[in-house]
Amino acid sequence: MPTQAERRAKRKATGIVTKARARAANRSAISTSTGAELLESFTDASGFIDAGKVAARLRMTDRQLAEAAGIEIGEDDRVEDWARSDAQTRVREMLLILTRVHPWAGGELQAMAWYRAETIPALDGRTPEALVKAGEGDAVLSFLDQLSVGGFA
Repeated sequence: MPTQAERRAKRKATGIVTKARARAANRSAISTSTGAELLESFTDASGFIDAGKVAARLRMTDRQLAEAAGIEIGEDDRVEDWARSDAQTRVREMLLILTRVHPWAGGELQAMAWYRAETIPALDGRTPEALVKAGEGDAVLSFLDQLSVGGFA
């Protein structure tokens, strides 16, 4: 009976794709992107973040994205609503937070679930979503920076 190392070598030599290799190959671009690269993928030449692209990537409607970022938009979801500076700032903060938690959350959708549901005791037990809605997205980003350098939660 072949050893595990021999089986692994045979799979590699024959090009057999294991589940782990398939998952690694299918990971979304967000996992290899820096925050700036992610923002650029949703931003046009004038610096405007296309909320429709963000919503589609996160499998949400525009209205759900607006709710997650704490943006009030009109009944007709006009582009002007998304062009406001406060709307652009909140979507940008949300994307930066998702980019930072994506590697350990396990994917874009898991990062979004963390953003919406995980309370942060160090930030008065509020969720990142609640903090972004209150205009305190920088506090979440600072918290994540602290964690990334070995700080305590």
